[in-house]
Amino acid sequence: MSEPHNKDELILEGIAASPGVAHGRAVVYLQKQLDVPCFGIKEDQVDAELERFDKAILETRAEIAGVRDKIAQSLGEGEAGIFDAHLLVLEDNALLEEVTAELKSSKKNIEFCYNKVAQRYISFFRSMEDDYLRERVADISDVSRRLLHNLIGMQKVNLGELAAESIIISEDISPSDAADLDRNKLLGFVTDCGGKTSHSVIMARSLRIPAVVGTHDGTKKIISGDHILVDGHKGIIIINPTEDRLFKYGKFATERKKRDDTFNSFISKPAQTLDGASISLMANVEGAQEMEQVKAMHAEGVGLFRTEGIFLRHHGYPPESVQYEEYRAVVEASGDHPVIIRTLDVGGDKTIGDENVKDDNSFMGFRAIRFCLGNEAIFKTQLRAILRSSAHGNVKIMYPMISGIMELRMANKVFDAVKQELRDEGQAFDEAIEVGAMVEVPSAAVIIDLLAAETDFLSIGTNDLIQYLIAVDRLNDQVAHLYDPAHPAVLRTLKAIIDGGKAADTPVSICGEIAGDPIFAGLLLGMGADSLSLTSSLLPEVKYFIRHIKKVDAEALVTEVTQLSDSTEIVRKLEAFRQKALGELA
Repeated sequence: MSEPHNKDELILEGIAASPGVAHGRAVVYLQKQLDVPCFGIKEDQVDAELERFDKAILETRAEIAGVRDKIAQSLGEGEAGIFDAHLLVLEDNALLEEVTAELKSSKKNIEFCYNKVAQRYISFFRSMEDDYLRERVADISDVSRRLLHNLIGMQKVNLGELAAESIIISEDISPSDAADLDRNKLLGFVTDCGGKTSHSVIMARSLRIPAVVGTHDGTKKIISGDHILVDGHKGIIIINPTEDRLFKYGKFATERKKRDDTFNSFISKPAQTLDGASISLMANVEGAQEMEQVKAMHAEGVGLFRTEGIFLRHHGYPPESVQYEEYRAVVEASGDHPVIIRTLDVGGDKTIGDENVKDDNSFMGFRAIRFCLGNEAIFKTQLRAILRSSAHGNVKIMYPMISGIMELRMANKVFDAVKQELRDEGQAFDEAIEVGAMVEVPSAAVIIDLLAAETDFLSIGTNDLIQYLIAVDRLNDQVAHLYDPAHPAVLRTLKAIIDGGKAADTPVSICGEIAGDPIFAGLLLGMGADSLSLTSSLLPEVKYFIRHIKKVDAEALVTEVTQLSDSTEIVRKLEAFRQKALGELA
């Protein structure tokens, strides 16, 4: 329940996750467990409760049918089939009869009775050994949540069809929620949970909208319809901002635009230091819809194509034909520039509604390359689509979360088998396609010489590498403040990986969020990284910074900070280096 509210200005604090300022109407989106009421009823109220139940079932049936039709038109009948299963769950006679019996025997309200029976079914199916039956848990959970929303009278916010420009307030925003968002009307978002490198924050940065996470109780302090101001630079949310506050932020926005215009004026120039050293600046993307922005920012190709975005948008595992068209669109839009396609990385903060992927410790569990090797049919379908897209441009393929040489060899064995299948079918693909591995697990960093010897390139996924190195779940807001890219262990490991790649003459790229942070860009250049892959909207500032420093100075900075033991002091050194290069623009 939201706390009592007034119209006075109120300031909430969180973690600054995506820069920018937004002012607009709040839409509170709650997706966790509903607060189901429980109260007694009299005998003469039973029929009225059953009528409410029947009405809610009709409303829910209409909702599900509407979603089913929409998915069928956009993605096809195959993808819409899951909602046929939802309709069957909704109208399951055995379940409905048990709810009626529970109502009559307990004399409790219908919401409580339905939830009690539904939870009993969920527990029963979750205990089943049969995989198919266990998978029904997700169907029952989704249907019961819809029905309870209608019984309680809570309107479910449709993130895909926002009525007006809005700022989303939520406990968290999952990648599947993010995939559904109406991005044309999204001004920014605020979450109770999460850290600076969650999938939703990465999306916010790509859209150039502000985000503040880790507020703990934003969903209790803010109600839908509130006018709020989100400051993604300072990590604060202002409810009911005063006219004076809005005036001050208006001046700030004007100053910020002048700064951005200066950065953008250098965007068509090469990413080259004052002493002539070059580094390739590439873009992170989730689909072809981002390629216009990528080209406008003069990115030198796609350094990370996050393919799970396709799976999230399709709420499942799309067929080869769908994946092929998605990959081909990005490849063709990239022209002669390379497109590095990462194979499916589900698990961690990215689940697609498949019970087989859910895990008690999903960042450390059955995810990424482990999932792909354990689901070879899904893996092969994706590899076929990627290989076929390589006939249309400069494609490279990259495996995520490689922890040892045997995983790399097992993935390559599947890849070689798919290549042979395509040859036998007469399908065109690039026979010389390069294969790389992501370095995001400490064990991979330790054996970097072995991995470098058997790959065409390496890419450091710093988001996961940092959390594994210092044992911080980056999505747990209780420890998110400990997530520290400037930790001496992180910097030493990055340097060791880059040095290991260079010793084997294997190019090394950085594709985590620190690649787009100007205070780290100079450090990574000085360490010898061959390329940085970042959200395209961040590219102008990083390029401007690189063009205003010398590589020899960046190398001296690396020597200096890798000898320090305090990350706070390291950050001060990095910020001072940036300040010296950018002056008043810093």
